[in-house]
Amino acid sequence: MIPVQEAKSIIQGELYQLGSEIVQLNDAGNRILAQDIVATFPSPQFDNSAMDGFAVRAADTNGTSKGNPGTLKMVSVISAGSPSDITLKIGECAQCMTGAKIPNGADAIVMVEDSSGFSDLESVQIFLEATSGKHIRKKGEEIKEGEVLISKGTCITPSEIGTCATFGYGKVSVAKKPKIAIFGTGDELIEPGNELKPGEIYNSNLYVFAELAERVGAEVIMRNVIKDDRNALHSFLSEALEKCDIVISSGGVSMGRFDYVRDVFMELGVHEHFWKVAQKPGKPLFFGTGNSTLIFGLPGNPVSSYIGFMEWVWPVLETMMGKTETKKLTGILKKPFPRDKSKHRFLFGKAWLEDGKLVCKPSTKTGSHMITSSLEANCLLESPLGDGLLVEGQSITASLLPWLSLGQER
Repeated sequence: MIPVQEAKSIIQGELYQLGSEIVQLNDAGNRILAQDIVATFPSPQFDNSAMDGFAVRAADTNGTSKGNPGTLKMVSVISAGSPSDITLKIGECAQCMTGAKIPNGADAIVMVEDSSGFSDLESVQIFLEATSGKHIRKKGEEIKEGEVLISKGTCITPSEIGTCATFGYGKVSVAKKPKIAIFGTGDELIEPGNELKPGEIYNSNLYVFAELAERVGAEVIMRNVIKDDRNALHSFLSEALEKCDIVISSGGVSMGRFDYVRDVFMELGVHEHFWKVAQKPGKPLFFGTGNSTLIFGLPGNPVSSYIGFMEWVWPVLETMMGKTETKKLTGILKKPFPRDKSKHRFLFGKAWLEDGKLVCKPSTKTGSHMITSSLEANCLLESPLGDGLLVEGQSITASLLPWLSLGQER
């Protein structure tokens, strides 16, 4: 049995990044960028109007007011998307719609509300003295051409999609999806929807694994519940080691009579880096490598497997795709956290902001079989080994579940 940090270091030494591929922007959601997205032009691309109104020379409006309106000659109507090459002369103005290019010579916009209004007349009355630059969006004031908009390693969300589309990216380079095999072992496992017989339990772990893999951006290409049959297990794992970047098992790596998984890995030439880690839950954690495939053997208890995936597999998948590292947080306990004197302890928990500080409390359900402990959780809480409780007011390490946000205490 090795310490958590030693196990982390071993895994880190075996990590590698996958290659990249070009995908259509429509297919880029939840993928990891393998390129920087750079502004192909400034934004705005040209000086344009922020309001519906009149493009004017500010000097021509000096001294104007509702009681002393000024009159300007109307020489053009400019709408958004319509090019205009006119140049305003002294005493002239142009109707200029929101987003329309500012004509040469103009240096301000007077809102239509501050005038006699739009019409087909040859002149318009101005009721407000304009200042140079008023209601004009300047070229490049938001983004300069060549500026990095989105950095390589970013997960593509609707915001990134919108930005890419705005700057003309019809295709983007993204990290290839890690190909994953997930499997569970045990004659007692039954698929949800079927009637349980005495001694049977529903297979829940593979459903959790598949959902987590999709959320992190990986692709499950092999999935099976394998009965306690050594030959069937050998056949499945042999194919998985040929096709997949990562193989993840649920159960079968403990000390039971029918826990064949570790033995079959050895038969297939997998190099075992470690088998047991000083952590709770999930001490029987296996990590091995076979050619370029990384193998994780997670315990069968649902909380152990769920936490094991998030703590050990999720960050590996992110690294393989070049995703920006997610930092762990430090919070203040609102309820005691039960440490273990010989093991690194993990629990589902709740984290929220209170008076500007991150505060946390662990789930009251601490058993490794209690999957409902995850229902109200938005984070994992953890503490190094130690005697006694961490009490209210002490610091605790928290990892926010990536698909959730900081909640409120309930």
